[in-house]
Amino acid sequence: MMASLPSGSRNSTKLLVVETEEFTLIIKGRPYHYRYEGFKQYRKMNVQEKMDFSCIGDTVTSVLLFNVDQEALTENTNVKPIFFENGVYDVIIAPKNKDIPLQFYHESPLLRRAIVREDLPGTYILAGSLTFQNEIGYSTFEVRRGDDTLLEVTLEVFPEKLDYQNDYKQLLEEVNDEIYNLAYYFIRKTYLGANIKLDGNPSRAEFYRLISKHFQQFMQSINRIERQPHHKLETTYVKARGDELSQLDFFTRKYLQRKGNFVEVKNGILLHGKRMMPQQGMKMKKELVYDTLENRFIKWMMQRVLDKLVDLIGAIRQPSRWKTDPDSELVEKLEAMKKELERKLKNMFWQQIGRLTQSVMRLVIQMAPGYRDAFQIYLLVTKGLTLQSRFYQMSVKDVATLYEYWTYLKIGQILSRKYTQLSQDIIRVNRNGLFVNLDTSQKAERTFEHPVTKEKITLMYQKVEAGLPTITQKPDTMLAISKKGKDFTYNYVFDAKYRIDYAQKDSGYYSRYKTPGPLEEDINTMHRYRDSLVYMNNGPYERTAFGAYILFPWGDEEAYKEHPLYRSIDQVNIGGLPFLPNATDLVEQFIERLIEKSPEEIQKEGILPRGTKEEWQSSLVEKVLVGTVSSKEAYKDFIQRRYFRISAKHVTKDWQEAKYVALYVTAEVNPTENGIADYGKVDQVLIDNNYIIFHIKGWKRTEQLIRPVKYGVASNMMTTFTQLKTAKELPELYMKSQQETILWKILRRVSNEVTVKVNHKNVDQAERVEEFSFNNIVIKLREEGFLTVIKNGFEERKIDVDTLLKKPSFVLKEVLAIVRDQ
Repeated sequence: MMASLPSGSRNSTKLLVVETEEFTLIIKGRPYHYRYEGFKQYRKMNVQEKMDFSCIGDTVTSVLLFNVDQEALTENTNVKPIFFENGVYDVIIAPKNKDIPLQFYHESPLLRRAIVREDLPGTYILAGSLTFQNEIGYSTFEVRRGDDTLLEVTLEVFPEKLDYQNDYKQLLEEVNDEIYNLAYYFIRKTYLGANIKLDGNPSRAEFYRLISKHFQQFMQSINRIERQPHHKLETTYVKARGDELSQLDFFTRKYLQRKGNFVEVKNGILLHGKRMMPQQGMKMKKELVYDTLENRFIKWMMQRVLDKLVDLIGAIRQPSRWKTDPDSELVEKLEAMKKELERKLKNMFWQQIGRLTQSVMRLVIQMAPGYRDAFQIYLLVTKGLTLQSRFYQMSVKDVATLYEYWTYLKIGQILSRKYTQLSQDIIRVNRNGLFVNLDTSQKAERTFEHPVTKEKITLMYQKVEAGLPTITQKPDTMLAISKKGKDFTYNYVFDAKYRIDYAQKDSGYYSRYKTPGPLEEDINTMHRYRDSLVYMNNGPYERTAFGAYILFPWGDEEAYKEHPLYRSIDQVNIGGLPFLPNATDLVEQFIERLIEKSPEEIQKEGILPRGTKEEWQSSLVEKVLVGTVSSKEAYKDFIQRRYFRISAKHVTKDWQEAKYVALYVTAEVNPTENGIADYGKVDQVLIDNNYIIFHIKGWKRTEQLIRPVKYGVASNMMTTFTQLKTAKELPELYMKSQQETILWKILRRVSNEVTVKVNHKNVDQAERVEEFSFNNIVIKLREEGFLTVIKNGFEERKIDVDTLLKKPSFVLKEVLAIVRDQ
C-alpha cells in the first residue's frame, strides 16, 4: 500500500496503517518537523536515530509504517523518526462491523478525549487529532472493545528542538546528577537525614574511595553508640508468691481474678469480711532494653557495609584475564576493615539486637550523637539516598519543563566550578527525609562567594517580584551579583524558552537574521522584565535589572555569534544565548564576564532615559576636602562648633567642588588618632579676611581610622567620597589620573590590604602613584604607557594602559589568575 507524498509543508501523509479483523487504524501527519523546510530536506538529512515502535494485537493482519528513505508505507518497522513533539496527527479508526463497539484509550485524559465517535450513514468511525505538544518519549494507546484490548500501539515521539540521543538524554542525566550532588552537599553540611533505598549501588571503585576515607569515622560513631545506646524501659511479668506482690496494674489484677487461689490469712486483704491472700500472682518487672528499632537500623547498616566490603574483596581476588596479582596492600586494608566490622557484630551488645523488619526515620537517627554520624556516613558511602518530591514524579516527557529545570541547575553548576557555594535550598528536609524544592510554583535559591573578592553571587529560581508599580513579575532565573563598595546588587534575568525560530527561507525571520535564533516575542518579554523590575530609592524609581536574556535550545554557538540578537547583548544588554548540554561556552563566558566586571563598567552599559546622562555623570563623584589640623585647641573648636577654617592662600584650586570636609589630625594633636577619623557634609561656605570657612551639618566618624603610614598632609588635598569610605591608609586617598583610580578600584575588589606608594612624603604634594602592592604582588604604573605585575620579585604580566581604561574586567581577570597561582 503506497502513501501519497506531501506536496507542500502543510500537507500530510499516511504514517501508519494497521489492519485487524475488527477494524482499520490510520494515522496521518507530516513525517518531519519544523526544523526542516519540507519532507525532501528531512529525507536528505543524516538522521542516524531509529524510532521504537510496537503494535500488539491478537487479530492484527498487517502493519504498514511510513519509511522516509523509500517514501512509502512498508512492512519494515525499523524506520527513522516520523512522530515529533508539537506535531498534529489525525487518527481514524474504522470498524469492519458497525455492531462492534470500539473505544479509544490513552493514559492522558486530554488525548483520550481527543478521539471521539462520529456516526455515519450505516456505520461510525472514531476520529480526531493527537497533539503531543512539548511531550516526548514513548506514548501508548489502545483500541478496546468493552474491557478487552484489541490493539496496543506504542509510538516514540521525538523532540523538535533537541537531538534526542545527545541532548535530551543528557538533559535528564545532568538534572539527576546535579540534584544528587546538591543532596550530598546538603548532608555533608547538616546532620539531617533522608530515606534509605535498598538498591543504592555505587560502583566498586567509588565505594572503595568513599569507605577508605570514612571507615574510621563510621567505627568511631558505632563505638559512641555502644557507650550511650538508645534504649527503652520495658515492662515484663514474672510469677511470684502472694506476699511478694505489691503494685498492681490491669494485667496483674486480671491474673488474680482468674488464678488467684485466695486463702484466708491473719494479715491479708479484707474481702467480704475476711482477711485473704492470693497464693501466687504476677509481679511487674521493669528493665532497660536495647533491642530498639534505632539499634536494629544501625546493625543493618553495619551488615550492609560488611556485605559491600566482602563483594569488593571478592571482585579484586577474582582471576583476571590480564593474569595480574591483586594489590596485596589494598586487599590487606579491605580485610582489616572487614574483620573489624565482623568483630563488632559479634560483640555481645549487637548480638542481642534483632533483625530490622521495617523502615525507620526517627529523631534519634537524625539528631542523637553517634546515630546521626553513622547514618550520614552510611549515606555517603552507599549512595542509598531517596529524594522525596513531586519533582521526580514529573513526566520526563515534559521537555519544556525539563529544559527550564536544567537551565537553572546548569547555571548553578557553572557557578559552583569557580565560586564557593555558601548555601542552597533546592534540597531541603521534612519529616519524610530530603526533598527537592524545585517546582515552577516555588522559589529556590543558591548563594556563592567569589574566592578572592569575597563578593556574593545569588542564583534565584522563580523569584516573585511584587510591589511593582504595574504587575507582579516572576522570571525563571535571576542572577544577583554584589560588588564591593555597593549596597545593592546587579541583577540579570535568564529566561529559559524551549522555543526557536529555524529561520526558514522566505520567512521574515530569515530575511532579518539569516540563522536560527530566539523568537522575537520572547526578546520583547526580556524588554518587559528589565523595564518592569524597578525599586524606589528616596525618589524616582530605578531599574534593578541590568540585563535580560533568553536561553534557547540551539547547539551551533559559533554560527550564532553573528546573530543580531547576540550582538544586541553588548549594545543594550538584551538578547538571546544558545544553551544545551553540548553548547554551554557562550553562557559560561558571559556569566564570568558579568561577575568580573567592575560597577563602573556595568553602569556604562546601562540604558538611561534620554537627557539624564549628563546629570548622572556630573553627580557621579562627590568631592571631599581633606584639611590638616595642627593643634588640639583648633581640633576641639572645629568639632564643637561644627566648622573648618583654612587660609585662602593655601587651599587647592578646586576647593569649590567640595561637598564634604575631612579632618587630617597630626600626631602632635592626637598620637593615637593620627590620621583621618572625622568628616562632615558642607552646609554653607563663607569667606572672611582671606579665610575660607566651611560650616558643617554634623561631624561623623569614618568607618575606620585612615592612618598616615609614613605619609602626611602638609595643608589640604582633594579626594572622593567613595575613596574616603573605603580607604584604610592615607595614600589611598590620592588618585590623580583615571588609570590610577580604575586600578585602585580593581585591586580593592581583590584585597582589603592594598598599599599605595606615592612619590612624595606629603600626599597633597605628590605627582603620581608609583606602585600598588598586596600579598607579595606589586603593580607599577610605567610612564611608558603600560603597567607591570610583579610577584615575589619576578615580572608576571605587562598590560597596556589602554586595556586598563577600556576593559578593566580583563585586568581584574589577569590579577585574579596571578592571585590563584600563589
